[in-house]
Formats: sequence, C-alpha cells, structure tokens
Amino acid sequence: MEYLSNYIDGVLKAPAGQAYLNNVNPATGAVYSQVPDSDGQDVEAAVAAADGAFEAWATTPARERSRLLLRLADLIEENLEALAHDESVDTGKPVALARTVDIPRAAANLRFFATAILHDAQETHATGYTALNYTLRRPLGVVACISPWNLPLYLFTWKIAPALATGNCVVGKPSEVTPLTAFRLAELCLKAELPPGALNIIHGTGPKAGASLTTHPAVKAISFTGGTRTGASIARNAAPLFKKLSLELGGKNPNIIFADCRYEEMLETTLRSSFSNQGQICLCGSRIFVERPLYDRFRADFTARTAALSVGDPLLETSDLGAVVSEAHLDKILSYIDLAREEGGTVLCGGQRVQLEGRCRNGSFVAPTVIDGLDAYCRTNQEEIFGPVVTLMPFDTEEEALTWANSTPYGLAATLWTENLTRAHRIADRLQAGVVWINCWMLRDLRTPFGGVKQSGIGREGGFEALRFFTDTKNVCLKLQ
Repeated sequence: MEYLSNYIDGVLKAPAGQAYLNNVNPATGAVYSQVPDSDGQDVEAAVAAADGAFEAWATTPARERSRLLLRLADLIEENLEALAHDESVDTGKPVALARTVDIPRAAANLRFFATAILHDAQETHATGYTALNYTLRRPLGVVACISPWNLPLYLFTWKIAPALATGNCVVGKPSEVTPLTAFRLAELCLKAELPPGALNIIHGTGPKAGASLTTHPAVKAISFTGGTRTGASIARNAAPLFKKLSLELGGKNPNIIFADCRYEEMLETTLRSSFSNQGQICLCGSRIFVERPLYDRFRADFTARTAALSVGDPLLETSDLGAVVSEAHLDKILSYIDLAREEGGTVLCGGQRVQLEGRCRNGSFVAPTVIDGLDAYCRTNQEEIFGPVVTLMPFDTEEEALTWANSTPYGLAATLWTENLTRAHRIADRLQAGVVWINCWMLRDLRTPFGGVKQSGIGREGGFEALRFFTDTKNVCLKLQ
C-alpha cells in the first residue's frame, strides 16, 4: 500500500491531520494507495510557501524559468512508460492511450509555455509626438490550479505550466479520484530542482481542500476544470473576493454530419470522438446529427464498428476501452441509459455493464452504447453523461441541425463534416461553441484559445490567452514634451 504525500515548499509531506482517502483502481475495484485527505491546515501551509517564494520566482529571469520547466518536461519524457502505467492504473484508461496521448501532451504543455515566455512582446502606443504608452504584464502572485480526474497529468500541466512560466507561484489540487501522476510530478520536481514553494501540490476533496484553497485571501486567481455545478460554487465564493477566474466546465457536444462528407474518414474519426477515454473527455461528441440521406447507412456502419470495439483490461494493448473512473460513475452512466429507454430511445448496441474475467472481474466497465429514436430536447440529449454513450438523430435541413446543436445549456465544442466550404464557414459561425472542428476532431494547436460558452465556462486557456490570464496588465504613459 503506497501512501501519497502533499508537496509543500519543496518537501513531500504527510497531511497535517494524518487523514487519508482510499484510492481505488477502477479496473479491479481494489484499493491500492492512500491519498492525503488535506484540510485547511495543509492549504494554509502551501499558500504560505507559495507566498514566501513569490518574489524570488517572479524576478527569476524568464530564461531560467524556461530552463527549469524544460528540465521537468525532459523528466516526464524519460519516465514515459512508468507514468503511462500509473495513469492507466489510476484512471482505468487503456495504457496505450496514456502512452500516446496523456503523458506526451503533459510534456508538450510544459515545453510550449516554457518557450513561449522567451518570445513574449509588449505593446507600445505613441500618442502623436506628445506621449508614449507601453504595457507591462506582471505575475499575480499565488494562484490556484484545480484539475479534473479524466486527463490527470495532461490537464494539471496545462494549468500549472503557464502559471509558473509567467512567474506565479502555484498551489495545485489534482482530483482526489486520480491523484497518482500529480504525486509522481512532485517527485520529478525534486529531481528538476524546482525552487521550493514555486509549485505546491495539495491532495484532498473539493469540500475540504478545494474550498479552503479557492476562498483563501492570498490566492489571486483560480483556474478550474471540472463540473458545471462545482464551477458555479467556485464562482459564487470567488466573486466577492475579486479573484480572477478561468472555468472550463461541462459539455454536450454536437457532431453534425452532412451527406457530402468524406465518409470513411468521418466514420473512423466519429468512432474515436465518441468513445476515446471511455467517452470521458469534455470534447467528445455525444450527440450525432446525420443528414437524412446518409442516416441509415451511417447508423448501420457506426453501430457495427462500435459493437466491434474491445472493452478489456486497460493494461492490455488490445483494449480499445478500459474501465470508467469509478463504480459511482458507472452507476450514473447506466442510469442515463435506463433513462434513454424510458424516454423512448432504442439501444442499438451496448447499454450494459461489461463483466470481465480474471483480475478485472470487479472492475467498472461499460459497453460503448449507441442510441437512436430520441427527441433532441429530452434529458438524455440535454444533460452531460460523460461516458461511452452517444445518441443518433437524422436531420433534414441545415437550420434544423443548428437549432438542435445549440439547444443545450452547454457550448464547449462542436464537430462538423462537409465538403461544402461555404456551408462549413456559415455553420461554424453560428454554432454556439468555443471550439469548432471541421472534418477533424481533437486536432490541437497549443497557440489557440480554448474554452466554452454558456454553462461550459468562462475565460480561455492556451497560448497567449493563458499567459495573459496569469498576469496583471499595467499601462505606463510617459509624457514626451
């Protein structure tokens, strides 16, 4: 039994209250490690360490901050296999996915922001011959970075990298459900010789550790990825304290497929966009709208390919899908499948728990599920399920597809398949989403802004948007005459 530690002021520490939480392997159902159940004492110590380290870290030359972050990225890459294994065990995702996506992206996040700060530029505005205005951007101080359970190291580094690169000191809180790779990152920070206090990592629950962190008066900004309900609670608490907020929340993403699409490419990509990471990615397309002339063909082919996917031990290279993150989440997913049936939907494939043999016999596995026959406004099509469940609906007109796509409270991402260039631009403009992919999915450029509209959040991450979020902007006006 491994006991994980908090990382405070450059030291791995047990929680002040000596309380721990069980960490369960979702593929086996077995407790395999203990996670600190941190409270306000731990948060106070971490914030104090960050506050004490801020002046030195903020005034460290950008090239030196860059060097340290690049060293940390090197260490992640050197430990790729071990980290991929840990991510698979902790989340239930296939190890092949962690090896090819999660861990490489974590290193890429650090590399991107470590080098971006070397190419930063400030604006200058000459007011005729009278005055010169120039802009300064300075780090905020202590910032909180709270990441979710579905892409643990991937999204944790996505937040801490720009915060550290711009000279802030960070208190990070990974999800208590999937804490292992954040703990491994702390161990790598020691090897990278990151200055004590620059990054602090607190484990624990949202109501205890998270609430103490987000309401702490010394925390200047909060970057949070997670559920919409939790994001709303953070916003209510942070607003009276005038903290900067970046909230990346839920999604119910549409995938609009026109009959003129490149069919085989669309089919293969739609399978991936529906069921990658067991559908537990905020960018997965869970509502698939298909132009009616193509609908019957697509439904038959997509259902057959879905039924052929292998659900199995995530440590096997042959598994297309692993376990969902927990037994409680499995129950939620199955309850929505039952709801879909009550609402008149037909389950074309899947729809049940998968019972494996051997070491995974007690794991939380769900068959990838395809449902049709539902109304666009039913609960199954309006509420976030966050699992391997998609619905199919035929449409007749462009306007009908747009109306249904925009009908949910969410607006994170959308996917569009068509060879009609004019239509692609027209629909992309009208889709209520922060990210629109045309004839692709999850094709990411880290320079681009990332985030959603409506209940999918506020603010943007990525590129210079992230660097600006973690800084205060100051205009200096110099009179020349």
